[in-house]
Amino acid sequence: MKHLSILGSTGSIGTQTLEIVRQFPDEFKVVGLTTNKNSDLLLKQIKEFKPKAVAIMDKSKVDDLLNFSSCQVYSGIEGLNKIATLSEADAIVNSLVGSIGIEPTHNAIKNKKNIALANKETLVAAGSAIMEEARKNKVNLMPIDSEHSAIFQCLNGENIKEVNKITITCSGGPFKNYTKQQLENVTIQDALKHPTWDMGSKITIDSSTLMNKGFEIIEAHWLYGINYDNIKIVIHPQSIIHSLVEFHDKSVIAQLGLPDMKIPIQYALTYPKRFLSMQTSLDLAKIKNLEFREPDFDMFPCLGYAYEAGKLGGTLPAVMNAANEIAVNSFLGSKIRFLDIPRLIRKMMERHSLIKNPTLNEILEVDKKVKEETKNIIEEELVVRN
Repeated sequence: MKHLSILGSTGSIGTQTLEIVRQFPDEFKVVGLTTNKNSDLLLKQIKEFKPKAVAIMDKSKVDDLLNFSSCQVYSGIEGLNKIATLSEADAIVNSLVGSIGIEPTHNAIKNKKNIALANKETLVAAGSAIMEEARKNKVNLMPIDSEHSAIFQCLNGENIKEVNKITITCSGGPFKNYTKQQLENVTIQDALKHPTWDMGSKITIDSSTLMNKGFEIIEAHWLYGINYDNIKIVIHPQSIIHSLVEFHDKSVIAQLGLPDMKIPIQYALTYPKRFLSMQTSLDLAKIKNLEFREPDFDMFPCLGYAYEAGKLGGTLPAVMNAANEIAVNSFLGSKIRFLDIPRLIRKMMERHSLIKNPTLNEILEVDKKVKEETKNIIEEELVVRN
């Protein structure tokens, strides 16, 4: 039986992970859970899964848990780190949103916990430090992302030195057929209507700007050691082919499946085994067509920013990620417009003084500083606008 701590158990990936645990009660035992502030749902999860310990980021809601549960309750970033390093846990599912996921992942790896990773920001902002620690502690880092799960499966049993290129597919988001003028008037509701995937609000906005795909480029570099020039993006609206790998002999291996996050989550939890899934099977005869086209870097500049940040390396990916995190939250809070997201990212990247080989602490400091600066810029612009 595999013992799990799930960071972000009340979010989209976390709740779907628990659905898989329900399916296989003899295979998985939940020992730790965390939430940002959803104490009501966390209490329900505590009653059902009976973990040893839980954590909630919002310290004002600790009493809600203490009064109605008998397990150990922690709070804040210290609480996240506690759940990430529980002695009883074999593996940590990191489904946190944002750079808050970096430190718990690093600490879990230092404690030799295997990682099932859905938190993109961990590798985007701190890929060098995280992968070095994983190698040092001989920890398995399994991707939960559908695209990186696909790449992992295509590479299984292959020689990474014989890879010619990796192609990551992209649905194109809700605005793939928009003009620049139409993008200027995008609403929050428009951006949250993803055409193929059901995800949390932050990642859905990232998908609408294609920043999410930019993150995946950087993740693929760290996970598989592939040069950025050999990582390509193709728009594939149906989200049936999740990624492709081309080898030196020009053979191409692809992984296909319906757009359902439970499939890559289950694979990450059960690898190297494949358990029987209750999810719907792919029937290609029912798929009318499969489309592919090049992404538009002018319409969606975040893709280009990701390539630039990844190639320059150092602290620049952390800057890009931090500025994006604040910009997306501000858009969701109706403080900025949709096209302000890439504008603010560009602005923060241009004003940054690069640290070429940063420590984890330097990355976390840059993350904190850039977030504060981005917030200040947004507030100053609000004052001028009003």
